[in-house]
Amino acid sequence: MPELPEVETTRRGIEPHLTGVRISNIIIRQRQLRWPVPRQLEKSLGGQTVNSVTRRGKYLLLNTDAGSAIIHLGMSGSLQIVNSGKIAGPHDHVDLQLASQTTLRFTDPRRFGCLLWTTANPLQHKLLCNLGPEPLSEAFCGDYLYAQSRNRKLNVKAFLMNSHTVVGIGNIYANESLFLAGIHPQRAAGRISRQRYQRLADRVKEVLEDSIRQGGTTLRDFVNSSGKPGYFQQTLRVYGRGGETCPQCSTPLQEIRLGQRSTVYCKHCQR
Repeated sequence: MPELPEVETTRRGIEPHLTGVRISNIIIRQRQLRWPVPRQLEKSLGGQTVNSVTRRGKYLLLNTDAGSAIIHLGMSGSLQIVNSGKIAGPHDHVDLQLASQTTLRFTDPRRFGCLLWTTANPLQHKLLCNLGPEPLSEAFCGDYLYAQSRNRKLNVKAFLMNSHTVVGIGNIYANESLFLAGIHPQRAAGRISRQRYQRLADRVKEVLEDSIRQGGTTLRDFVNSSGKPGYFQQTLRVYGRGGETCPQCSTPLQEIRLGQRSTVYCKHCQR
């Protein structure tokens, strides 16, 4: 599933191809995504010039004078810049044909993504208005996490992955950040000190920024011969490595299920 660094990599990859460019035509082959693609999209977005491409959490926003397209990649979706004459595959559901003779193609095999439209402030849309702060913003810090976690009994991993707490921290990055912060994923969120939360906030920023930088190195391949986006190969310390040795102390890493998600940690390094 695309997580925040992948979505940000996608944003940076498509931004130079879209900003200041007019959308000349829209082709919708499949409207039944997670929510139906609005019937008015072709008329509302067609002919508009993209002013900016922004991100809120895992949502991408194509902003025009008439309104904003709201895009989520779901479990398996991707956005690709392709030549307008490229034949569409069975999972290529939407094409935004550009005046530059290229096309922004939305591909989603599992159809859990979405493409919506709003004429209001997109940040006030019902899908975005209750989201927590961006993890790379100044608002996300130890003091914030400490205040939000008081009297909370749920485990800190679930607390961190809750989009009302902070946006965009999926399973992979929660595992990695908790490991680097030395915090056991099953510890109750309300029983972690302010100091440890500051360390966790710092590690979240570190992990995400490092992952975005790795993604940035592949942007030259964002438009490639296979038509696949240039997502990066992640360098992971614990996620997916259950049973292997801890990179810090060589203790075997433990793997459990928390909230139906694979959770890997070191019983020696994380308390």
